[in-house]
Amino acid sequence: MGILEKISEIEKEIARTQKNKATEYHLGLLKAKLAKYRAQLLEPSKSASSKGEGFDVMKSGDARVALIGFPSVGKSTFLSLMTSTASEAASYEFTTLTCIPGVIEYKGANIQLLDLPGIIEGAAQGKGRGRQVIAVARTADVVIMMLDATKGEVQRSLLEKELESVGIRLNKHKPNIYFKPKKGGGISFNSTVTLTQCSEKLVQLILHEYKIFNAEVLFREDCSPDEFIDVIVGNRVYMPCLYVYNKIDQISMEEVDRLARKPNSVVIREARLHRRHHPPERGLRGARVPPHPPVAGQPVQVRAGVGHQHQVQPAAGGPDPHHGA
Repeated sequence: MGILEKISEIEKEIARTQKNKATEYHLGLLKAKLAKYRAQLLEPSKSASSKGEGFDVMKSGDARVALIGFPSVGKSTFLSLMTSTASEAASYEFTTLTCIPGVIEYKGANIQLLDLPGIIEGAAQGKGRGRQVIAVARTADVVIMMLDATKGEVQRSLLEKELESVGIRLNKHKPNIYFKPKKGGGISFNSTVTLTQCSEKLVQLILHEYKIFNAEVLFREDCSPDEFIDVIVGNRVYMPCLYVYNKIDQISMEEVDRLARKPNSVVIREARLHRRHHPPERGLRGARVPPHPPVAGQPVQVRAGVGHQHQVQPAAGGPDPHHGA
């Protein structure tokens, strides 16, 4: 049985196991095994060819932002609007086949923006160019997840699952757990808070699954078994994520308002613009898409925060910006 089959079997076992006091140890062991197999899956294949177009892009500027999303959600258009880089955009999927970098200049800061190829379901297992995309995403300081507003929450949940399975934790902090393997003395377990999700026995079982029989463990907050496993593995990446819902002109205003009120979320209507000879200053303005003069008749709408709408006015003499919104 291969690694993928083992991962599938464990995931099915976790899904059909009821969560209660009697099964918490069993589930904890299953999650530990699942994390081990996923780590093996991410190891580079020895038989893989070194030839081919790579994804490595030298990190530059003050910060790196990775654009992640399914094919044809507007990543390339977003990169072209925000930077001076022209990323090919078309109505068919998989227009972008490699990593395309651009730079946002804002108040003296240079922010590197990476347009990554579209992720498909199963990317973490190597489908498409998923492993390469995810490897680049791990080096970013911030993730912008581009989503099609017409797809509801399906795309967001699938992408979060793919990134979670390879150790990328979005909008989460590192668990406050002290963990140090030792050469002897057994397992020393302590906590400074009341634990409701982990017990000393469960911690010992998880450590034994990783062949760790001597260690010092101190819980400083009430963490789950998954968070404790993250601490043991030690290669997790914690980074902020901004969810950008595109194509809001194709959904109702009620749905736009609901998406805009979700935490760490922005909704936009992205126009396909032609850049002028002298583009204005660009920037992120925190969690908002920056103003950029559109072609007359093609307003760009951005909704950010809680129920606040920002609209870029078209060029002088253009039609009513609210027309067609």
